[in-house]
Amino acid sequence: MDDLTDQAKVSLGAVRRDAAFIFIFATVLLDMLAIGIVIPVLPKLIIDFLGGDTQGAAEILGVFGTGWAVMQFLVSPLQGALSDSYGRRPLILLSNFGVGLDYVFMALAPTLGWLFVGRVISGITAASISTAYAYVADVTPADQRAARFGLLGAAFGVGFVLGPALGGVAGTISPRLPFWIAAGLSLLNAIYGLVILPESLPRGRRPRFAWRRANPFGALLLLRSQALLLGLAVVNFLGNLAHAVLPAIGVLYMMYRYGWNETVVGLTLAGVGTASIIVQGAVVGPVTRWIGERAALMLGLVFGVAGFLIFALAQTGMIFWLAIPLMALWGLEGPACMAMMSRLVGASEQGRLQGANASVTGIANLIGPGLFTLAFAFAIGGGRELKLPGAPFLIAALLLLVAAILAIWVTRKKPSIVA
Repeated sequence: MDDLTDQAKVSLGAVRRDAAFIFIFATVLLDMLAIGIVIPVLPKLIIDFLGGDTQGAAEILGVFGTGWAVMQFLVSPLQGALSDSYGRRPLILLSNFGVGLDYVFMALAPTLGWLFVGRVISGITAASISTAYAYVADVTPADQRAARFGLLGAAFGVGFVLGPALGGVAGTISPRLPFWIAAGLSLLNAIYGLVILPESLPRGRRPRFAWRRANPFGALLLLRSQALLLGLAVVNFLGNLAHAVLPAIGVLYMMYRYGWNETVVGLTLAGVGTASIIVQGAVVGPVTRWIGERAALMLGLVFGVAGFLIFALAQTGMIFWLAIPLMALWGLEGPACMAMMSRLVGASEQGRLQGANASVTGIANLIGPGLFTLAFAFAIGGGRELKLPGAPFLIAALLLLVAAILAIWVTRKKPSIVA
């Protein structure tokens, strides 16, 4: 009877963990959906505020993007540290409610300045993604984390595929309607979480809050605590920096090199997103269990290098399309890297770790757009007859090659596992 009771408790615990993960998956999905919904209409709204000045709107859009990334860099470690000290649940719920109210704020913004304030607040509230990853690390056995992180990656992909499509349709009715839709989705998710989401971090495993660990530079000190952790953090940084080439110049590159119109570009991006969803949701888990996290990390980086090289050298659009599955398989790298990093710190530091990772991503997102847009401008002209439009993708391939060499070096010895 006792055995049956213990078995029932284990089964009940597994059910609760699965229900909690489903909510976190929905949170990430709806956050990305909300971000994606406003992508097609934000430039139009800015142009309207500027009286039709497209060039000025492009400059303002860059400022908006930088402001968003800066907030991610600054606030993600704070949210991670707070979640370590006060629990994941309150931070996730506060962020969900904050995201919803912020989209209401932007839907009502009367001036460009107020809209910018809304985007800054959005960067703050969206920093909860790091807490969501920490929650998953709390409720998932170490050997299953790569698969769960891969599923969260699939949520990113679904959000960025469906979001812009929904936003484009709603934006034809009103450029402010997508903001209202995003607000509704976020607030509904927050209410759902208020009812169903349990706390994942017991009080006995929470350290006292310390500001020295909550600022981005203090959080990054955690990454220096072990050589392997620091090495994997650099690999993560190089991967995120390489990834920045896709949003920075992907659309311009396809239009310039292949003469594609908006429809073909949109369908291509949808194909990229769909391939990514398949890999993150259905491939990462089985492959990682089969070959291990280290091998999955290396294999993902190899696929990424190959994909970027084909993107850079493809003379025709058909060859470019053939590289999309390779680029999707690069998705093996991120979850494997994060799973390996999560094993190296204790349960009370998972939030701090994910906050530090988010800061690393923020730094990459601050550097990447300028690096790749300037490289593209120089490659297609820049006062010289270089005419190498694929140069940004070659740079991205080189970054991943360096990441692969570094990953082989830092993981050559068996690590000391904490969690």
